[in-house]
This record gives sequence, structure tokens and C-alpha cells, in this order.
Amino acid sequence: MVNAVSVSLLITYFVTREDKRKYHFYFLKVERRLICFSYNVLDQKLKERMRKLVKVFIDPGHGGLTRSGGNGLLEKDLTLKIGLKIRDILKAEYEGHSIKLSRTTDQTLSLNERTKMANNWNANILVSVHINSGGGTGFESYIYNGNFSGKAETNRLRGIIHDEITKEIDLKDRGKKEANFHMVRESAMPALLTENGFVDHKDDAAKLKTDSYLTKIARGMQLV
Repeated sequence: MVNAVSVSLLITYFVTREDKRKYHFYFLKVERRLICFSYNVLDQKLKERMRKLVKVFIDPGHGGLTRSGGNGLLEKDLTLKIGLKIRDILKAEYEGHSIKLSRTTDQTLSLNERTKMANNWNANILVSVHINSGGGTGFESYIYNGNFSGKAETNRLRGIIHDEITKEIDLKDRGKKEANFHMVRESAMPALLTENGFVDHKDDAAKLKTDSYLTKIARGMQLV
């Protein structure tokens, strides 16, 4: 008797790059392994460029001189920990991708530097990781609020990741939102920004202080 294995068709999305051609990727999720098993492009030369790996760009928000935080926590430290956890889990448990982070240390980077890095690398997806502040509690995610090619697919991909994160973490779901944020506006690939709790909220901060909770947030982003 063969043991049951969880296998499902995960996502199909297209990416419009500088050359304006569209790419379609098809994935299987086998347990916690993500496998890119097929893709289409409109040009044979581009097919040769793209047939190897799906490129995942993770942007741990803030860093360096930025000091936003609360309850003994700094947002830049939390986002870096989450970003590194995403990288490590992807490397250990998934196949069919390459991954790049905008920063791997406490480094000051402008928003332009971050999106330029992702665009020049020709990333297939960008996730910008943040922690909220300013009153409130819970998790929310954002895509660009303007009109752009591929918005429906970007929103669908965001929905998958958003729902997975809310399954993993014990925070109020503040919803799937849109905004004119640089990281989601100036990226040339499907991009989303996550706000993973409020650093200045006592209950949220208590969760964010535990390493296991940060791991849960990172695991919620493994559908990329």
C-alpha cells in the first residue's frame, strides 16, 4: 500500500519584464516541496534564459539607520530575522528556485536600491517584509493600488501567500489591501508587501519576541 502524499497544482502566474513578454509558470506542491515542472514563454531565446530556476526576491524592510520600533523591539531586526528564515527554509525544503535578499545584515538601503536590485536580477516575485506600528494589531498585505499589466495574477498570488500566513500565525487578519508603496509600484515583477503585526502593540510584540513565532511567519511565505 502506497502512503498518501499531498500533491496539488499550486500557482500559475505571468511576469511582464522590460521586454514586455509574458511568462507562465506551473508548480506542483508536494508536501512542503515546491517544484517548477513547466513553463511557457513567447520567445525561444527567452526560453533558454528562463528554463532553470524561479527567482524569489525577499526584501527585509528598513535596516541600518532606521530605528522604528517599540516594546524593546526594532522593526529592522525583526524583518531581517524573518527574511533569513524564509531563505533558509526555501533552501532546505524546496527545489526549483533561486533566492536573493536585498540585505543579509543591518544595512542601510534606499527604496530605489532595493527595487533596482530586484529588477536587475530579473526576479519572478518580490516579497517585502515589514512590521507595522502606529496603533492597531494584526497582519495585512499590500499590492500596488494602480493599474498595471498582470494585476489580477499579482493579486491572486498575494492571496495565496496572505492566506497561508494567516493560517500559520495567531494575529487578527486586517485584510488584503492596496497602496502606492514604492516596493510594489516600482518592481517589474509580481510584488507584495506584508505587515506582520504591530511592534508597538503589547500582545503583538510579545509574539514577535519569540523565535518560533518568527519562524511561523516565514513558513507562511513558503508558497512563493
